[in-house]
Amino acid sequence: MPQPRSYKLLCPIARALDAVGDRWSLLILRDLHAGPARFADLQKGLTGIASNLLTERLAHLANEGFLEKVSGPYGISLYQLTPVGWSTRGLLFDLARIGGQLSPVENPKRPGNLRTIAVTLAAALERADTGGTDFRGQLAIDGEVFSIAIKDNTVSVLAGEDTAASITMATSYAALMAASTNALPLEQFVAAHVQFSGGSPADKERMVALMGAAMAQLQ
Repeated sequence: MPQPRSYKLLCPIARALDAVGDRWSLLILRDLHAGPARFADLQKGLTGIASNLLTERLAHLANEGFLEKVSGPYGISLYQLTPVGWSTRGLLFDLARIGGQLSPVENPKRPGNLRTIAVTLAAALERADTGGTDFRGQLAIDGEVFSIAIKDNTVSVLAGEDTAASITMATSYAALMAASTNALPLEQFVAAHVQFSGGSPADKERMVALMGAAMAQLQ
C-alpha cells in the first residue's frame, strides 16, 4: 500500500490533515456518521471512487483510529466509526456550512445513496434549540429512511427505520437541499414538498420545528 503523504509539521492541524486530508477520506467519514456500512454501501454513496482507492482509504483511516472493521449480521463485514471518528461531526458540519456559501460546481452528481445527510442534520439539531423534549421520528428522502432520536439533548440521525418512531416526514432530496440553503422557505417546503404519516398534530408540529431549527443552523 502506498505510504500516505505527510506535512511533517509540528502542528495539530497539519497532523489532522495527515490523517484525513486525502481525497475521499472526509467523505468516507461523512457517510459512516449514518451508521455502520458495507464496502458496497460506501462505494455506492461515493460516486466515482475506485474500489482499490476506497480499500486504501479505509485501511488508512482504520490505522489512524477513525474507523474499524467489524462483523455484522450473518457474518457481513461492516465499517463503523470509533469514538475518534464520531468526534468529526462538528468538523464535517462546519465544512457543510462553508460549502453552502460557495458557488456550486457545474453538473454536480447526485450521491449514490443519501447517507451524506445524516451528519449534517445531526450536528445541526445538536446545535439548535431542540426544545428539551425527547423525540423519535423518521425522515424519508426519496424513499431512503433515516431515524432521528433526541434524548437528554443528545441527537442521533442514522440510516434505517425506527419502529418506535412517532411520525415520518417524507420529502425529496432536491427540495430538502433547496430548503437547507433558504432557496425554498420553510413554510413553502412543508406545504408543497412534504408528506406526513403517523403521529399526532403535536408530533407534526414538533417535526417541522426541529427541521426548521436545523435548517436555520445552515443559513
